[in-house]
Amino acid sequence: MSVPSRLSEMIARVDRVARELRLAERSAELDGAPAFPRAEFRGLAAEGLVGLRTPTDLGGAGLSASEAGQVLGRLAYRSGTTFAKLALQPEFCSVLARQGSSELIEEYYRPLVRGEILVGNHVTEPTAGSDAGAIELRAERTASGYRLTGTKSEAAFAADADAAIVYGRVSGASEGGAGITAFLVPQNLPGLHREVVPDLGERWMRRGTVRYDAVEVPARLRIGAESAAFGYLREELTRERALLAAIYLGVGRASWEETVAHVGARAAFGRTLSHQQAVAFPLVEDWARLDAADLFVRRALEEIDRGTGPDATAALAKWMSTDTALAAIDHAIQFHGGRGYSKSLPHEQRWRDVRSGAIAHGPSEIMHLVAARALWPRPTKA
Repeated sequence: MSVPSRLSEMIARVDRVARELRLAERSAELDGAPAFPRAEFRGLAAEGLVGLRTPTDLGGAGLSASEAGQVLGRLAYRSGTTFAKLALQPEFCSVLARQGSSELIEEYYRPLVRGEILVGNHVTEPTAGSDAGAIELRAERTASGYRLTGTKSEAAFAADADAAIVYGRVSGASEGGAGITAFLVPQNLPGLHREVVPDLGERWMRRGTVRYDAVEVPARLRIGAESAAFGYLREELTRERALLAAIYLGVGRASWEETVAHVGARAAFGRTLSHQQAVAFPLVEDWARLDAADLFVRRALEEIDRGTGPDATAALAKWMSTDTALAAIDHAIQFHGGRGYSKSLPHEQRWRDVRSGAIAHGPSEIMHLVAARALWPRPTKA
């Protein structure tokens, strides 16, 4: 199958699956009654829509970053962030596929790609958000492995993950990325306590706090080399950011298109809203900005495919797509009037869900800092 026909087939599959599984309706339902959609997760996986960039020998679709971005954008366009991010979950756990032992891959990663289990990712702490080098969760060596003590906050799937990739600092290391090590931790171990903290949006993720109180982790559950996980995490974040950018743009475009149709049909003061410059001009600008952001996101994804230092462009793509999508959705709320502000239309949920993009996986301020370092690199030490 050629690349264009493969991509066209995947896009058509997204449209079909979105209809059959009622993904847009389920997204709204999960906003009102938060829960992890295990049935839909398995359904997406059965259709080959989970693990889009996962190699085929690990059960994934084996798409390039550029192809995956288009598929994810379409899934977000059809159903919001919910199921597009679910499709991306193996990418959030790619350190397991890239650095985990064959045993861990068979036990956790392959089942994740099949939609059979859910693996979370625990990085953020109460005192370590954007600065992952400030991680304080302690990983003390023991005769059989490690003992984890500390707290992770804002953890997606805090209540529902079957296992999580947990980043901690081994004893004896105290600065920056030194000592940071990754572990695959089943979430039913003794000494582990989970609490959901309700969010503004993406409520289905049931984010919250996970406390590790001297949790014993066997050595076999370490991912990769000891003290090497800071580098793993940086590489993973770059790929995540560019793919998330495609998701946010897909959601923003859905609201924009629906609003263009609405203002072209809705009459006020004797003519349609589309003839009111105060309405038409912002939507014209949204059109240009959505298309421009899409081109930039494609550039970032192509750089990932080429391996040509995509850190800065991926960071800017995430900031630009989030900012652009939020503006377009805000206009959708405004120009649909009271209904736009209400739950009778999807725009208010879309805005709340996309709003996380300016914070999660690196806030917009840090995205600017990453890009600035590409323009003005730090001087090397003599």
